[in-house]
Amino acid sequence: MNMAKPSAHDTSYEWKAVTILALGFGLMGLDRWLLAPMFPFMMKDLNLSYQDLGLLIGTLGLAWGVFSITMGRVSDGIGRRKVLIPAAIAFSCLSGLSGVATGLVSLLVIRTVMGIAEGSFCPTSVAAAGEASHPKRRGLNQGLQQSAFPLFGLGLAPIIATQLMGVLPSWHYVFFLSAVPGLILAWLMYKVIREPGAAAPSGLPAAPARGETLSWKELLRRRNLLLGVGSMLCAMTGIFVVGAMVPNYLTDYLKLTPQQMGLVVSAIGIGGFFGEFGVPGISDFIGRKAAAFLSFIGAALALYGFARLGASPWALFGVLLLVSFFCFGLLALMTGPVATEAAPPGMVASAIGIVSGLGEIFGGGVAPVVAGFIAQHHGIQYTLYLALGGVAVGVVISFFLKETAPRKVGNRPQAQAS
Repeated sequence: MNMAKPSAHDTSYEWKAVTILALGFGLMGLDRWLLAPMFPFMMKDLNLSYQDLGLLIGTLGLAWGVFSITMGRVSDGIGRRKVLIPAAIAFSCLSGLSGVATGLVSLLVIRTVMGIAEGSFCPTSVAAAGEASHPKRRGLNQGLQQSAFPLFGLGLAPIIATQLMGVLPSWHYVFFLSAVPGLILAWLMYKVIREPGAAAPSGLPAAPARGETLSWKELLRRRNLLLGVGSMLCAMTGIFVVGAMVPNYLTDYLKLTPQQMGLVVSAIGIGGFFGEFGVPGISDFIGRKAAAFLSFIGAALALYGFARLGASPWALFGVLLLVSFFCFGLLALMTGPVATEAAPPGMVASAIGIVSGLGEIFGGGVAPVVAGFIAQHHGIQYTLYLALGGVAVGVVISFFLKETAPRKVGNRPQAQAS
């Protein structure tokens, strides 16, 4: 009697897809954060202020959050490719279009639409990476994919921007060139990325086919999804407050030189890169709950130590690297495997969009505003305790997560997460 054999996993497609989607996430980060190192060159030409810089960054973040929620659901319905490829083309072209901006209003329009495109790309790409991955490597792969964002956006963007300014006539040309890699990547996604359930030429499946679809109300009743949103807000409060306030804290409060400040702040990009794949990768072995709980404790201890340190650049660098490692690792863990395993196959991108979108709107938008108020009225040193409070609350929330890592619960993550 003939018995059907289970389909083998397409490991070759897995690594090609994760690599391409990681490059896409990295280029998205570069396009998003290229504005900051270019801003000193743009201020005089366009008559902009520091307040305008905050407005431009916040506007993109708000658009990103809203469309991360809505377009994740759309990609569950129409497919990954129909969202990923146009979004990559759009945010690349809009980055290039920033080079022809004539003032604040035109930049606001460009950055808002860029936020729409990047918010659409975010949950769809994370879902596609998870669908291409073997379940036992899901955390590592989704973390690797997201780790390119801090590496490109916070690590490489300032270097690339300042080096290009040394050889190009003006800042306009830096933005023009930034569009090229994303357009090449969109072509590669067109050639490689498959829809869930589509077969490879060899007959191997690329990913599970789309399954059941729940209403927003039913989806939000899933325990791990709500806890993932709460954990995301806490981790984002930690890292976004630190990212926004630490440069001024170091120069204004600790009286470090600009060069020393640059050394210390570089720890955010380095630690974030390793944390984004390190924490989810570890969670594949020790479990999602344990990895989240330990990471929140690690972030809290590191933040407390950072707030207590004096003007010692290398010590500050080392501790800030730990803060970034744990906080960025938590972001990848919550938007990656935790959100993926909390949703049915038909709504993976919807779940990721909810977690990343609400985190972006509130943790990435509201928390820095509150931190700015604290800095203005009470002193910038107290903003670190806002970040510490956020991750401390995360310790409590993570304790209630339901374990869903396949190595821990077998092949029943959906039942465990419901």
